[in-house]
Amino acid sequence: MKYSTAENLQVLYEDNHIIAVNKRAGDIVQGDKTGDKPLSDVVKEYIKKKYEKPGEVYLGVVHRLDRPTSGIVIFARTSKALTRLNEKFKNRETRKTYWAVVKNKPSENAATLVHYMTRNEKSNLSKAHVKEVPNSKVASLEYAVIAELNNYFALEVELHTGRHHQIRAQLSAIGSPIKGDLKYGFDRSNPDGSIHLHARKLQLSHPVTKQELVIEADPPNDPVWNAVKK
Repeated sequence: MKYSTAENLQVLYEDNHIIAVNKRAGDIVQGDKTGDKPLSDVVKEYIKKKYEKPGEVYLGVVHRLDRPTSGIVIFARTSKALTRLNEKFKNRETRKTYWAVVKNKPSENAATLVHYMTRNEKSNLSKAHVKEVPNSKVASLEYAVIAELNNYFALEVELHTGRHHQIRAQLSAIGSPIKGDLKYGFDRSNPDGSIHLHARKLQLSHPVTKQELVIEADPPNDPVWNAVKK
């Protein structure tokens, strides 16, 4: 798997306040116990080099994507932008659209899914329940089938809530696990360890200028994603 470096970083939008990049599957957004180099450090290197900044570069992590997932990640370049972006994400003032490739077609071409989710911290797994259970949190998304491929179906998913592994767990709960996602019931992994889940579009008002932003990211270059893009 090719991880991001300052040289191959795909920048989707940048100004003095924010920077949005297209995360590669396999990158971690923020440092963790693996000790692997996080995407946040790669973006700092990119900014330092491009703008010839001396000393430490400020970069605020606003949100994350699961390691095997690709797509849009936005970072704050100032503390003011970080505070405001945190509020926007917390208050659901952003619109997030994902693409997912699944083996089994859902029973409906388009629907809203509502589940009650629990999380097992030890196994780092979430479960989507049909009814409310102790310590569960409501999870909601809507999906539509956007392409029928040879062996798979592509869905466009819009999140209403932001729960841990939400899309992965909810699609698995309706019998449509994401391609490559062994953790949530797909029968085999992708060779590079990725899963076919991609953060495709992010819509929000700019934290400083208030301009409406629509940021889009192309999915990875592989035969399945390329068939979705056609």
